[in-house]
Amino acid sequence: MLKNTVVIKMKKIKVNLHTDEIPTKWYNILPDLPPGYPPPLDPKTFKPISPEPMMRLFPKECVMQAVSTQREINIPEEVLETYLAIGRPTPLQRAVRLERALNTPARIYFKREDVNPAGSHKPNTAIAQAYYNMKEGVERLTTETGAGQWGSALALACSLFNLKCTVYMTRSSYLTKPGRRIVMEAFGAEVYPSPSDKTDFGRKLLEKDKNHPGSLGIAISEAVEDCIKNERTKYSLGSVLDFVLLHQTIVGLEAKKQMEIIDEYPEVVVGCIGGGSNYAGLCYPFIQDKLKGKKDITFIASEPKAVPSTTKGVYEYDYGDTAEIAPIVKMYTVGHTYQCPPIHAAGLRYHGKAPSMSFLINKGVMESRAYTQTEVMEAASLFARTEGFIAAPETAHAIKTVIDLAIECKRRGVGKTILFNYSGHGLLDLKVYEEYHSNTLQDFEATREMLEAGFKSLPKIPA
Repeated sequence: MLKNTVVIKMKKIKVNLHTDEIPTKWYNILPDLPPGYPPPLDPKTFKPISPEPMMRLFPKECVMQAVSTQREINIPEEVLETYLAIGRPTPLQRAVRLERALNTPARIYFKREDVNPAGSHKPNTAIAQAYYNMKEGVERLTTETGAGQWGSALALACSLFNLKCTVYMTRSSYLTKPGRRIVMEAFGAEVYPSPSDKTDFGRKLLEKDKNHPGSLGIAISEAVEDCIKNERTKYSLGSVLDFVLLHQTIVGLEAKKQMEIIDEYPEVVVGCIGGGSNYAGLCYPFIQDKLKGKKDITFIASEPKAVPSTTKGVYEYDYGDTAEIAPIVKMYTVGHTYQCPPIHAAGLRYHGKAPSMSFLINKGVMESRAYTQTEVMEAASLFARTEGFIAAPETAHAIKTVIDLAIECKRRGVGKTILFNYSGHGLLDLKVYEEYHSNTLQDFEATREMLEAGFKSLPKIPA
């Protein structure tokens, strides 16, 4: 019997790493990217932004990580200790019952990022960011959150490093996901529905529509405005930026070790994408092998049809927020003023995608697919009935792709190894399951008019 592995009828079901096997370095993909990665631009001058202005928003160490040419970056000891305290390393499991239900020759593995107190992958960067801010003497962090997973993670991290935390939560989620708000407040955070009456930008939007559902772009604007107006306060972002994706690579690095233990290697790597952090965290260590010509792997990102940034958007420079105060980055986007429908997968309601991930999609290294709410919840319900896990609606997008791939393997008689990131549980998202099972779940898809309106807001960058 293999060390660290539970074996049932000779099938390798679950792989755990010992605590002393936790990776001690993050993987930085920037040195391995193809040439021509576009730099971020200053939102006022439209010229490449230097690291210094970014340090008003983020700790110096994070800013320097975002421009580092080192392939490996050491994880601080206090961060590692905190990772261990909240449940890293996380398990790798095989979805044997799902395979049987689908009668597929595919081998399906999922990385369990739901086992920490916040219930998702988000603490991997929240802990790092809170630590670096604490070391700089910052007293308070501001941030945005959609579904509440990122807000919960940062609230947790701030409590562990004695920082105050202010969260602007998209109004649609604030009203439909009270459990997430309660978790954040239990960890000591202040939580406001966005748009809020706490910022100039929020008040401006509320004057036009007091019931505005909000969006991640709007919540980012409010959090950044709050940060800029208050001393000893910095802003924390849960996705998109390169240093955030860097911190998440501990997921893929662990998964690599675990698959080596059972003598497996994924032929397809899948994950859902909102900003892109959870999927990048899993797939970037494997993409390194593809970029170096060591392995031929297929990478598939899953997004909602309601916010189809990579499947119907454009690869252009755009603002990271709705108020146009955050840096401009080149990414797949539907436009920073795009009116995101109030889908339950609120963590995927972002108008753009991480610049490095967008660059890889544009270069053909990665592909993407889009689904409706009903499609992903059908997949999530099958996963719950077979594997016993109630997935977050964001995670359900990845599960839908995996099931489609497994059915295709059955049709073709090909037994591929599929790996996906189980990026968060849905125990605080039960409303979407209720609506799905009562046949009241509404599907949203981006229309041509919605997309054209968003595209009109793209900045006109001088040649």
